[in-house]
Amino acid sequence: MIEVTHLVKWYGPTLAVDDLTFSIAKGQVVGFLGPNGAGKSTTLRILTGFLPPTAGRASIDGQDVLTASESARARIGYLPESNPLYPELRVEEFLHYRGKLFGMNRKDRMARIDFVCDRCGLAPVRRRLISALSKGNRQRVGVAQALLHDPPVLILDEPTSGLDPNQIQQFRQLVAELKGKHTVLLSSHILPEVERTADHVLIIAGGRIVAQGSPAELRQSVTSGSRVLLEVKASAESVQRALAQVPDSAGVETTMQGEWCRAVVGAKGQSDIREALGRAIASNGWQVREMRPESASLEQFFVQITAEQSRKS
Repeated sequence: MIEVTHLVKWYGPTLAVDDLTFSIAKGQVVGFLGPNGAGKSTTLRILTGFLPPTAGRASIDGQDVLTASESARARIGYLPESNPLYPELRVEEFLHYRGKLFGMNRKDRMARIDFVCDRCGLAPVRRRLISALSKGNRQRVGVAQALLHDPPVLILDEPTSGLDPNQIQQFRQLVAELKGKHTVLLSSHILPEVERTADHVLIIAGGRIVAQGSPAELRQSVTSGSRVLLEVKASAESVQRALAQVPDSAGVETTMQGEWCRAVVGAKGQSDIREALGRAIASNGWQVREMRPESASLEQFFVQITAEQSRKS
C-alpha cells in the first residue's frame, strides 16, 4: 500500500533523508518514530505530496507521489502536526469545505460528516465555531477531516496531541476499528501510545531506518535484559548483599519505604531469575509484599537505539 524505495532528500548541503526504503502492507497500523531532526516530517511531506524527493521513489496504492501526485493524494487522509484549520468556520462548514476539495457530492458529504463526527466525538460541537473549540476538539476535527473521504491510507502526525486520557482511549478504539480496512502510518512522540496502537514500528535516525519490527520484537532486543521488581521487609543493605549473589543477577537498586525495601534486580541477557530470587528471599526469611517481572518497553528500546546512532554519527 505504501512503498518507499531509496528515498533521498537534500536541503542544500543538509541530508534529511538518506536512502530510505520500506514498505507497508494494506491494513497495517505502523508507528513511525524518531528523535527530532531524524527526517520523519520530511518523509511524511514527501509521501503526502508536499515536497518532491531529491532521488528515489515513493508510491501510495501504486500511485507515484511525484508523477501521479493528484491520484496519490486522493488516496491519502493526512493530519499534519500543525493541524491547519479555519477558525472562522463552524466544524461542519469546515468539513463540507474539505469534502468539496476531495470532489465529494453533497449527499456523500452529508453521510460522511455524520459518520466522522460520530466516530471522532464531534457530534456535540459540530455547529460550533472552530475558534471556540478546545485544543483537544480541534485535534478531533483534524482527525475527522483526514477520515472524511474514506481514504485507503491515513497518515497521522502527532494525532493525540492535546487530547486528554479519555480522548486518547477513544482515539485508540477508533484506530482499532480502522485497522484492516485502512493502512495507517502514525507518527508520535507518545511511545506508550504507539506501543498500544501499532502492530509494526519503524524507527528512523539520521534519515535512515535503524530498527523495525513489532513492538514485542523490539522490546525483546533491549540489551539491558529483563528486570524483576520486588518488595521485602528488610534493610536495604541486607537486600543488596543477598541479591547481588544471585546467579545471573546484573545489579541491584534499592529504596526504602518505611520498613519495606523496594528492589529492582537486573538480569543478564534474557535470564529469568525469579526462582533464584525466591530462594534467596526464603533463605533470609523475609516477608514479601510484591515480586513481578518488568519487561522492557518500546521507550527503552527507542532511547537505546537512538543513543547508539548518536554515538556512531
